[in-house]
Amino acid sequence: MRRLLFWLFFLPLATLTVLFAVANRQHVVVSFDPFSSQEPAFAISLPLFLVIFFAMILGVVIGGIVSLARHYRLWRAARKAQETAERHKADAETERGARKAMHAEYPRLPAQQ
Repeated sequence: MRRLLFWLFFLPLATLTVLFAVANRQHVVVSFDPFSSQEPAFAISLPLFLVIFFAMILGVVIGGIVSLARHYRLWRAARKAQETAERHKADAETERGARKAMHAEYPRLPAQQ
């Protein structure tokens, strides 16, 4: 099954990625200085495909962090609900034991023949 997934999904994706990289080899200037476009404080020249790949990777990482933060809240709420359920279950067992102790066991009458 994994091999089939590899051949049907990952191999065409890798081929498209290589073709994209070959088609976008032009160098672009990436500047992090919003005030001076003529003399930026920090600028770097990279191929366009690297800029796009880095932006995609950064988006995936940021999305993953946001998703983990949301899931952490859900995991914490589930753990709290589970602890509450266990506490209620223990209380019910205690109550059941107390009710059983209140009802005395009466001896059974002998069966008539």
